[in-house]
Order: sequence, then structure tokens, then C-alpha cells
Amino acid sequence: MKEFFRLLWRLVPPYKKYVFFNVLNNLLSTIFSLFSFALIIPVLEILFQLNEGASYTYHENIWSLPLADLGTALKDNFYCFLLNIVETKGGGFTLLILGSFLVVMTLLKTGFMYLASVNMIAIRTSVLRDLRNTIYAKILTLPLGFFSEERKGDIIARMSGDVTEVEASIMSSLDMLFKNLIMLVIYFATMVFLSWELTLFVLVLLPIAGFFLGRVSKQLKKPSRDGQNKWGEILSQIEETLSGLRIVKAFNAEKRIFDNFERQNNQLRRITARIFRRQQLAHPMSEFLGTFIIAIVLWFGGTLILGNNTGLSAQVFIYYLIIFYSIINPAKSFSQAWYSIEKGLASMERIDKILQAENKIQDPAQPKTLTQFASQIEYKHVDFRYQNDLVLKDINLVIPKGKTVALVGQSGSGKSTLVDLLPRFYDVENGGISIDGEDIRNYRVKDVRALMGNVNQEAILFNDTFFNNIAFGVENATMEQVIEAAKIANAHDFIMASEHGYDTYIGDRGGKLSGGQRQRISIARAILKNPPILILDEATSALDTESERLVQEALENLMKNRTTIVIAHRLSTIRNADLICVLRDGEIVERGTHEQLMQQEGAFKRLYDLQLS
Repeated sequence: MKEFFRLLWRLVPPYKKYVFFNVLNNLLSTIFSLFSFALIIPVLEILFQLNEGASYTYHENIWSLPLADLGTALKDNFYCFLLNIVETKGGGFTLLILGSFLVVMTLLKTGFMYLASVNMIAIRTSVLRDLRNTIYAKILTLPLGFFSEERKGDIIARMSGDVTEVEASIMSSLDMLFKNLIMLVIYFATMVFLSWELTLFVLVLLPIAGFFLGRVSKQLKKPSRDGQNKWGEILSQIEETLSGLRIVKAFNAEKRIFDNFERQNNQLRRITARIFRRQQLAHPMSEFLGTFIIAIVLWFGGTLILGNNTGLSAQVFIYYLIIFYSIINPAKSFSQAWYSIEKGLASMERIDKILQAENKIQDPAQPKTLTQFASQIEYKHVDFRYQNDLVLKDINLVIPKGKTVALVGQSGSGKSTLVDLLPRFYDVENGGISIDGEDIRNYRVKDVRALMGNVNQEAILFNDTFFNNIAFGVENATMEQVIEAAKIANAHDFIMASEHGYDTYIGDRGGKLSGGQRQRISIARAILKNPPILILDEATSALDTESERLVQEALENLMKNRTTIVIAHRLSTIRNADLICVLRDGEIVERGTHEQLMQQEGAFKRLYDLQLS
């Protein structure tokens, strides 16, 4: 229960206005339903002439009477009105009048019920939107380290299936709290007013039914959580299959991939079947228990009336039974809502793994101003680890403004990690990195990254137009600026040769383009941003000779008058670097120009000779 109310407190408060009107409309709907049910009493009395010969006193100035006598006075005046119509117009006309009242009361009841549903729809859709917005915003703020430990498919499952499950849970819980609770309270109050003996008897029976229903619903949360976890695993496999379909086909691994998918899908089916069996048990169990209780109440109340042990008349007892039967549906909704709530709480636990994930990369409380890059970047005694072992050890490096520094070394030596620390994708464990003498942790993250442009080994593009991919992250970019950037990057010609020019969609991850074309779009994007600091992460290593020549020319245009950090796979491309650093096992073991390192005949020369051979 505590988890449930905490969940409501987190998601519903922004929509208090809709909650208020939902409660008000449900209240009015319940009151008018009581009035419509109450008309059964005079109808029965007229049809069976149960009150023949009875007399009632008509009360003048009824609203001046004491509150205790008001109910009796209203009843007397109503029966005087009915008797007068019976005497003057006949019983048939009176039934027509009562039927008209019933239609009006039902219209008011259903009208307010509809308005309550409209308010609930506003809450439901708003909660769903807010939850997805919150998760998406959190994903954008989390550090890259979080996503190296989570599967993309599972994150997608949390944003889709889990969010929908929580939304359904909120809807059920709000219906339970407002609509059903209001109905139960008002109906029970009316039942107490009609016969406290019968109502006391009912109150003894209902908790027994609630106990059996509660035992079933409590066992739903764990399989629901398991089902959502399994769905996340399946989505992850689908995402991996789509990304690696070329390799799957090349290695004839379709059967292996399908067998794994089929196994997980069967596990999901078993879990889901167990959940659905428990859900479907709620309705027949609640209906059976409700009918069982009604039968007992019918026996007990009939015994009281036949023995003249209560002031309850037969027609009022029928009214009592109608009200009690009307409690069955909200009571059923209670039991079914608890099933949904247990599933929603299980889904919320998975969502909270994202929402409550700690983001250690934060802006300082009082950030320093950073608007331009003036002098140098400095790594000072930098250590860093992902989990256990140090990936970088005591790195010391100065990168003056306008210079090109190349990082070389074997895979896993720490090159990419070294440059990822600069835009604060990760934070150092020991030491610090400074720009113009100030630690980058004293600046806002956004300001630090605004100084930098990235061109990666795998060009990261979006399923959008050429224009929007090049202008990505640059506000109010004009077509002229985009075209100029594309020309510098040697991309303008193939863009214009496409079907719609700069308005052509390039496909998922730029799938309609060749590797060299994707890389040149990525370079054009960096050119348009015009950053003073440029990071090139093996930008030409995956290209053929012709594409590499075009991309290398574009990179040279991009690197002019910029401070550049290059991660180099092909050592021949960094001959003109101002400084080359050779990394091994997270340490800089050599540094110098190309000529100096070749003369030392150390690690760099061995790598260079190995590539030439």
C-alpha cells in the first residue's frame, strides 16, 4: 500500500483540478443512481397496491422544518403527490410519470459518469506523457557508463511496455479510489439507514470474500516483474538481430539466432500465461463470492421480514437488495484493480532503475564562465577506471591551442577513454583535466562540450534529411551555411545528386549512404558547428582508399586553425601531427613528432614498421 500511495503522489498531483472534478462528477453520478433505484419502491407499491388505504400528511414550508424531520416530510409530500395523481389520473399515468423520472435520473447519472470518465482520460493521458518525457529526459542526462551496463532493448521495453503498465495501474487505482470508493461509501451509508442489522451482517461477510481475492492478487507482482524483464531481453535480441543481420546471414546463423529467440519467447509465454490465469481468476471468483453473499443476505433479510423482526418492508428490502447488488461491481473493480496495481508496481520498479540512476557528472553549484578556448588543454596526473582495473594511469599531457596531437597504440591501450574524459562523458578518478588553467569540472558540462566537435570511426547519423543531419545541434542554421559546410567536407556533389537534394532522407543510421559518404556528412556537421577543439576518433580507418582520400581532404579542411586530438589507426595519416603520444596499458610510453619517434626506434617505430609490412 505504501508503494502504491507513493506512486500516486509522484504522478498525479499536477492534475489536482481533474481529480477534483472527477470526484465531484462521481459523487453526483452515485447520488442520482440512488434516486433512480429508489423509484422502485413507489412503483412496487402502485403495482401491488401495497399502501392502499395509507394516509400521508402534506407539509407546508418544508424547508423551515428541523433537519431531523426533513426526510420524513419530503417522503410524505412525494407520496401525497403520487396519491393525488393516482386518484385523478389513474395508476397507469402515475407509472408513466415515475418512468419519466427514472429516465431523467438515469440521464443525469450517466451524464455525470461520462464527465468523470473525461476527467480520468485527461489524467491518464497526461500521466503517460509525463512519464515518458521524464524517462527520455533522464536517458539524455545519464552518463555513457550507464548504457554500457544496460541493454538497449531492455531500456526500450521500460519506455514502452512498462510505462503502459504503470498508466493502466494508475487508471485502475484512481477509479478504485474515487469512483468505486465513493459508490461504496454512499451505498453503505444508505444500507445502514435502511437496515443496520442487515448491513452489519453484510460487513461480517465481505472481509471473508476480500481475504480470498487478496491472496490471489498478492502473488501477481513477481511474475509481472519477471515478464517485463523477459520482454526487455526479447526486445534486446530483436534490436541486436536487426543491427547485425548482415553477419547473421554471412555466417548462416539464422537457426541459432531463431532457436535462442524461440526459447526466450516460450519463457515469456509461460510467464504471461501464469499472469493471465491469475487475472482471469479475479472475475469468476468475485462473481461467485458476490452471488453467495447475496443469497445469504436474501435468506437472512427474508427471515427478518417474515418474522416481523424488523421495520423493513418487502418493497424497501428489494430496494436494499438492489443497492447491495450494485456494490458488487465496484467490489469486483477493487479486486481487479489490485491485480493491475501489482503489475504496475512491478513495472515501476523497472522504470525506477532508470529514473533513480545516479548521474555523477553534474554541473558545479557556482560554475565558472567558459565562452572561448584561449591557451591550452592539460591532463594532470589523470587516473581512470571503468570497474576494477585502472584503464588510464598517471596521464600527463599538455595540448596547446592550434596544435594537433595524435594518440596511437594497440586496441585497449586507453586512447578513446583519454579523449572521452575531455567532454566529460566520464569523470576522472584521480587528477584533473583543465582548459585554460581551470578544471573542467568547474565549468558547466554544456559549456565544455560547446567548444568541441567530434568525428568518430562510425559516423553516427539520424534517420532524417541531409540538411537536418548537418545542422544537428546548430540552432537557426541557414541553407547557405549548410551548403558551405558540405562543400568543405566534399559532400555537396553526392547530396545534390540524390532525389531531393538536401531534403533527402538518408535512412536509419544513414543506411542509404556509403561509408565514405556517411563520414563526410559527419565532417560537414562538425564544420558547421565550427568548434575550436576537434576530436577525431579513427575517422578514416574503416574506409576504402578512394573514400579515405576524399575524407582525409575534408578532415584537413576541418583541422585548419583548430586544436585537434586525433586517435589514429593508420599511422601514415598523422605524419604532420605536432605531437604523437604512444599509449600502452593506459600509460603514455613515448611522445614526440613523427621524425623523433622514428629515430628512437621504440614502440612507435615497431607499430609503424608492422603496418608497412
